[in-house]
Amino acid sequence: MGRGTPVVTGAVRVLRAAVLPLALIGLTALAGVVLGRVYAGGLLTWLVVGAAAGSVLVSVAARRLPSWLVAPVSVAAMAGWTLWSLRLAATRAELPGGLLEVTADAARNGIPRLLTAMIPVEPTPDTVLVPVVAAWLAGLTGAEVALRTGRVLLGYLPAAGLYAAALYVVGPNAEPALGSTLVFVAVAALGLAAPTRTASGGGDPTAELTPRVRAAVRLRLATSAAFGVAVVVGLVALLGPVVAQQVDGRPVDPRRYVEPPQVQTLDENPLIRISGWALHPEQKLLDVSTQRPDAPPADAPPEADPAADTARSVRIRLAVLSDYDGVTWRVGATYRNAGRILPAATAARDSTVQTVRQQISVAELSGRLLPAVATPREVSGARVAYDPASGTLIRPEGLTPGLRYTVTSAEERPDSNLLASANVPAGDEVARVLRVADGVPDPMRRLATQLAEENGAPFARASAIEQFLAEHYRVVADAPSGHAYPNLGFFLFGPRNGGGQEGTSEQFAAAFAVLGRLSGLPTRVVVGFRTSGQGPVLAGDAYAWPEVLFDGLGWVAFNPLPRPNDEPRPVEEDFRPTPEDPPPSEAPAPTAEPSASPEPAAVADAPPGPDGVSTPVLVAGGSSGLLLVVGALLLTLLAMRRSLTRSRLVRGDPGQRIAGAWREVTDALRLAGRPVGDDLAATEIAGHARRALADARAGTTGDDTTADASIGGAAAVGESSPAVDELAALLNQVGFAPGAATPDQAARAAEVATAYVATLRSARPWWRRLLWSVHPTPLRRARRAPR
Repeated sequence: MGRGTPVVTGAVRVLRAAVLPLALIGLTALAGVVLGRVYAGGLLTWLVVGAAAGSVLVSVAARRLPSWLVAPVSVAAMAGWTLWSLRLAATRAELPGGLLEVTADAARNGIPRLLTAMIPVEPTPDTVLVPVVAAWLAGLTGAEVALRTGRVLLGYLPAAGLYAAALYVVGPNAEPALGSTLVFVAVAALGLAAPTRTASGGGDPTAELTPRVRAAVRLRLATSAAFGVAVVVGLVALLGPVVAQQVDGRPVDPRRYVEPPQVQTLDENPLIRISGWALHPEQKLLDVSTQRPDAPPADAPPEADPAADTARSVRIRLAVLSDYDGVTWRVGATYRNAGRILPAATAARDSTVQTVRQQISVAELSGRLLPAVATPREVSGARVAYDPASGTLIRPEGLTPGLRYTVTSAEERPDSNLLASANVPAGDEVARVLRVADGVPDPMRRLATQLAEENGAPFARASAIEQFLAEHYRVVADAPSGHAYPNLGFFLFGPRNGGGQEGTSEQFAAAFAVLGRLSGLPTRVVVGFRTSGQGPVLAGDAYAWPEVLFDGLGWVAFNPLPRPNDEPRPVEEDFRPTPEDPPPSEAPAPTAEPSASPEPAAVADAPPGPDGVSTPVLVAGGSSGLLLVVGALLLTLLAMRRSLTRSRLVRGDPGQRIAGAWREVTDALRLAGRPVGDDLAATEIAGHARRALADARAGTTGDDTTADASIGGAAAVGESSPAVDELAALLNQVGFAPGAATPDQAARAAEVATAYVATLRSARPWWRRLLWSVHPTPLRRARRAPR
């Protein structure tokens, strides 16, 4: 028995010594448990648990090393664990590319994609990188402070901060984390209860003191403990009700503060591409292979679809346009980065769902919109962003020839027997697709009234509009693009011998949607392709069609195009509007520059550490890995900003380069704290830019020379004013005369923009000049450059 006592004592000491490291591992790992509730599967949770365990165990194993040497060793181990985690996530997500490419992409886009990803988040390299690195750094810092100095509460701070950050990122997208929070408190209490070190000799440290001194020491310790308990009880009594009131509150979703992926002008309004595709019908855009695993048997009755085309059985959707301002139909979608599995939407009550699986290869289709049969449920082979409201996809990096992806969709088919008696919804939920912009031509309003008066039921009204357009108008491939009110008025009522009463599917679909809204029908316009489902998809297969929303049936497509070989009847036989002058062929939509304001950042100071080890050394060692990450992030932002400037000023056609130069100027105004509003024209923004430069130059001088500086600054700005005005004129030329800009004009625009940005930056304080090149605002706004 005597021999076994030292063994038992040693085992007890090992267990006591292991309590605090295990507590630190548990506290850090709980952040992964909370964050994993918005991730698909449990991969993210296990990767964070591994990072927590690895960081603490490295610190435990290296306790005898100098504190300044622990951080480099731990960061090296963190790099190995992180690379293995990224490789595992990429393999699970079936992402193409090597480890270096995947790691670089995750480092560039980790934070934005994490905050814009759709719930549930798929564990991909860019969505697991930040949690894994943050967990490792939190475990490293907490272990060094708690184990090396004995400051347990101070060592809990990194894990507590990481846990709070996980709760914030999850936001309202999961149920309150009451269980994990109680576990967090229990584990923290267990770590505090365990002794951090064994006293020398294993006895009472006050045993060698005189009785009087020993009594005084014990009294002081008891008083301090009682005071601490009183403070804790008081804080609980004071803050308890406030915290309890927040339990049922709905936290703010941090995603609302992050701009989601954006699309270019042609993707925001792909309806204007119909006429260009119609002029080159043989251009190959896609290759498609379609399978229907649950297709009905061959002897089943055919489904009724008002827009069905017997020659083409598959309708591939490119974009859904729900917003119309009287000038332009727009997508108006909010895209969120998504994984392979997309959120499942509730199917309409009186419709059947059929699974459609397609393998699509991109040929010459450009832009960011990703074609798919409605409504996609799973996408592999391409990183996508998804808008659940419309069910449309984009590839944020843009389409490239040879891109190959597979998409599985749930195609809804309404019950045709219920259409005749179906009603249409109303109220705020569908106000967007019922809105009629001001300025409707009177003949168009009277035509909608005439068609609605003769047909009371919603489906009858929609069918009447469809039939009227199909019987009175002609499809021509060379019709000019345009769907503003004047364009639609000329299409509907213009003289037949003067180019009126004919157009592409752009005018047919837009006219149906506007007439439908005037008749009280919720409508939208869809751009896509008609195909047999196998083989190439050509530009001639592109067309637009309208859809109407019915209660219980969902969105039902209509086909207002005339039947082949049908000779249209003159509109005057059934409707005689007041004569109007024909408008110009195109009415371009004015673009305005949106504004944004940078978000503040906060820093915190660390308290000093005891026991002969200085806190600066501990903080420097524990946070060196974090500094490396921050430095890499700043270098990445600098490289991305320079790449953005080069792509704006050098790449693309002259019109795109002029628009990019203008974007450089507006971004510079935003960085200088003088953002432009979205209601200003280009010439007004140019005047704003001149004033901003004058104010900046006047503000850089001392009090004794303010007047002279203001005069000199105004004179200098006066010299640069024609250049800014010249750039505004070039932008207006690009907007109202596309394709007319020359390379020399583009080079001049780049020269003006570069000079203005450099001058405005030089007038800023030195510390603002340092932040200028790494500020992320231009990167977030890069997707909205005017064209």
